[in-house]
Amino acid sequence: MPAERLRFAPSPTGYFHVGSARTILYNWLLARKSGGSLLLRIDDTDTERNREEWVDGIVSSIQWLGLDWDLGPVRQSSRLERYAEVAAELESTGHAYWCGCTREEVEARKPAGSPPGYDGFCRDRRLGPAEGRALRFRVPENPVTVSDLVRGEVVFPTGSIEDFIVVKSSGAPLYVLANAVDDADFEITLVVRAEEHLPTTPKAVLIHQALGHGIPRFAHLPVLVNEARQKLSKRRDRVAIEDFRDQGYLPEAMINYLALLGWSPGGDREFFTIAELEEEFSFERVSHSPAFFDERKLAHFNKHYIQQLSEEELLAMAVPFIERAGLTLDPHAIRPLLAEVKPRISTLEELPGMVDFLLSDPSYEGLDLAKFDQGTVSMLGAVAAAIADTEPFTPEKLESRIRALCEEIGVSLRKLQEPVRLAITAKRVGVPLFSAIAAVGRPAALRRLSAFSAAIG
Repeated sequence: MPAERLRFAPSPTGYFHVGSARTILYNWLLARKSGGSLLLRIDDTDTERNREEWVDGIVSSIQWLGLDWDLGPVRQSSRLERYAEVAAELESTGHAYWCGCTREEVEARKPAGSPPGYDGFCRDRRLGPAEGRALRFRVPENPVTVSDLVRGEVVFPTGSIEDFIVVKSSGAPLYVLANAVDDADFEITLVVRAEEHLPTTPKAVLIHQALGHGIPRFAHLPVLVNEARQKLSKRRDRVAIEDFRDQGYLPEAMINYLALLGWSPGGDREFFTIAELEEEFSFERVSHSPAFFDERKLAHFNKHYIQQLSEEELLAMAVPFIERAGLTLDPHAIRPLLAEVKPRISTLEELPGMVDFLLSDPSYEGLDLAKFDQGTVSMLGAVAAAIADTEPFTPEKLESRIRALCEEIGVSLRKLQEPVRLAITAKRVGVPLFSAIAAVGRPAALRRLSAFSAAIG
């Protein structure tokens, strides 16, 4: 495989989208697999929408994912003189011309039922630059073919592309011009990007041809859709990498899951390390069909990777989430419960809610206590008496003693567990009951059993 020069070129106009994360992942995998290089370019020519904090978010999200780049970051805003130079070259060679038409004037000239697009009114007027005039590319009358690794040969027929603007009337370069110039100057051999950019690709091809550049190959990735099979939207769907990071998803899980959104490794295997993805990945197995971004599937992947953590790793990762939950719990106090917590959480954000009962005696307000009666109170008293002298105070010994108690008083363990769990944790589900009792300790357990009995009645 020849070494590829690739680029990832996000626009800093919002949080880092999961689709963008998949794009840089595929670029990174191919750059590393081919022994090539990856350029990080910030497409920040849209001054009205760009914000510096979005640039910081892009960089920090890429680093959180465990990915890197070899060149850059290069900002398009630092290359405006270069774009102006190329625009002047296109004009001087007759590949571009100045146009003073407004959109309203174009629409007014068209007969009813005419196709949309510019009508070429200024093509032969030989206008010069002036206020209110934009520079348009003179599209030749022949079809344009785009060589795409995902979609094959994509042909745009004659007449399907209007004379498009490359420099606005304000003097700002358009996206298609800046990208074509950058791809040529940095010798990009393969452009891997989202499907939404496919309609602009023949314009880039035409610019490359007009300037005598070699044309890079392209790979347009399948669109990501939600459960309703609608394209993922920042306004409607949860798509920000920062959100998933803050919720306690692991980068390994995110990388593994994103790799499978459009790419198939073959067979039934679904868990891959980044090194294994680098070895296996190829565009021959990338589909052009939309890929469903399923948060439940992502949670399944995250749960798998959490369970691969050692208790020390999980404890270290849990600290910021415990602090963010407002708990002043000593992280080491939860160590005895980590083995029980790990298989029960899908994100790190869920961990504090599993162990917060260790912090202080719980409140029973809001619980439905009407189902319990004096028989329950009596049963709780028997449990308290049983655990008062249980030695050692371990989950195993507590379970043995309480099971024996159930036999003595003729009550099923299932019936006993619900009120005891509520007394100890004020939760109906959580870590195994006997582990919870052992973790809070004998004095707190006895105190809570007494308090819950009083709450009943």
